[in-house]
Amino acid sequence: LQRGFIFAVMNKLVGISIPFVRRNHFRVVELRTGYLKAVIPLRGNKNHFGTMYAGAMFMLAEVPGGVVSLFEYGSGYYPILKELKIRYLLPATSDLTNEVSLTQAELDAIKQAADEKGKSDFTLTLDLKDVNGVVVAQSVALYQLRVKR
Repeated sequence: LQRGFIFAVMNKLVGISIPFVRRNHFRVVELRTGYLKAVIPLRGNKNHFGTMYAGAMFMLAEVPGGVVSLFEYGSGYYPILKELKIRYLLPATSDLTNEVSLTQAELDAIKQAADEKGKSDFTLTLDLKDVNGVVVAQSVALYQLRVKR
């Protein structure tokens, strides 16, 4: 019950911060140190021929880096997306998920660089998967963690 409540609050906060995310029903379904799993449903995100809209897939690739940054580093930092490349491999005909996984050493290095320089670049490479675990798109996103001044 407590875990479900925490996810509900977190998803609500993300939705308030980025209304587009709420409208598209993006949700974080798992979050722990260095790890995030997110999902976006096909329903409400279809394109003109019934598969998932490319913009919805882009959002699924982009938002998790920001959520992980806020969760890991708190309100003294903010994430910025500098670049995202996405390769659409197959039509997405179901809900999609992706998973972010960073080691403690990677998390520490990002924070240390941000603390020393005021900002720190980091890259996340993600697979967007359908309900059968098939990779339908791959993304490479360059983020920057900045210290709030």
